[in-house]
Amino acid sequence: MAINIDVQDLINFPGNVKRVTIDQVSVVPQGNEGDEQYVMKFSTSAYSDITARTAIQDYYVTDFKSGWVRSSGFAGTSGLFSLTASANRLLVKIDSTVSGTNDEGYYEVILDYNDDETPMSGEIVAADLEVKIRALADSLNTADVGYAAAYRSASVEYVNSKFWVVSGSTSKYYTGNNKSAVDIISGTTNDALATLGFDIKTDSATLDAVSIKEGLLYGSYTVSGTTLTITQNVGAVEGDCLLITDRTNSDYFKLDGAPTGGGTVLSFSSTAITNNYTAGVTKVQLLREQDPDSGPTPWFEDVDKIIRHGVKRMINEIDFSE
Repeated sequence: MAINIDVQDLINFPGNVKRVTIDQVSVVPQGNEGDEQYVMKFSTSAYSDITARTAIQDYYVTDFKSGWVRSSGFAGTSGLFSLTASANRLLVKIDSTVSGTNDEGYYEVILDYNDDETPMSGEIVAADLEVKIRALADSLNTADVGYAAAYRSASVEYVNSKFWVVSGSTSKYYTGNNKSAVDIISGTTNDALATLGFDIKTDSATLDAVSIKEGLLYGSYTVSGTTLTITQNVGAVEGDCLLITDRTNSDYFKLDGAPTGGGTVLSFSSTAITNNYTAGVTKVQLLREQDPDSGPTPWFEDVDKIIRHGVKRMINEIDFSE
């Protein structure tokens, strides 16, 4: 059963009502081996350009992954951020844009700041950042115009002292050619990266690319040893940290030297491991960065949120002028 939603631009064109239709439909997508798939469909009879009568393409949501980047949460003071004339610029990249301000897919965003340079609340900064990112949709370079909708429907929220910047697209993937992703780097001048906490950022693409590598203990280990051998190379290098566990005991240790024996012989301090371990029932795991919220944390955690995303995407395409 289709649901009709009446939408308006209450600021610029109050009273000009347009309608967005939400429906669940069954389709057989190309490349799906003839199998039907149930998807969410968003459509409207409104135009993206009233004068040219340009129709808005239906939007089908088949996957729920939207790429994101999140600030550290360590910046600012009591939820206030000191944006100034010398700290108000960022470079933003959404999905797979390749051109941009720096010819690497990143576009510059210039944030507002108070004339007297007093700190601004995280909510105000987030709202301004969202407006500035969405505005980029109308000024993307020719090579990137296919990603305009991802910029136009991007979201920025300030939650638990952290800024979340979320792509306006959905995909099966956080990485690769067809990814949904967001990244933020330093501005070309007057950089605000550290001011907002994006200097120690977390992002869905980086976390999705992390693979947990592990191997079985090949020979039993006795306390006070300085090497152990595992069954396969886990890609560790000097300075890496690893976990050894048999699920009864666990130890963390750091490699003092480069692995030998084809990468399976690991060397460390004689005081690093404090338990004995038996070959064949003990594993050694290479440690890598993880999302403290367990990740990559999905931005859309329920149907309500994905439906609101679809409605928002259609609204952002509509010309409300008539």
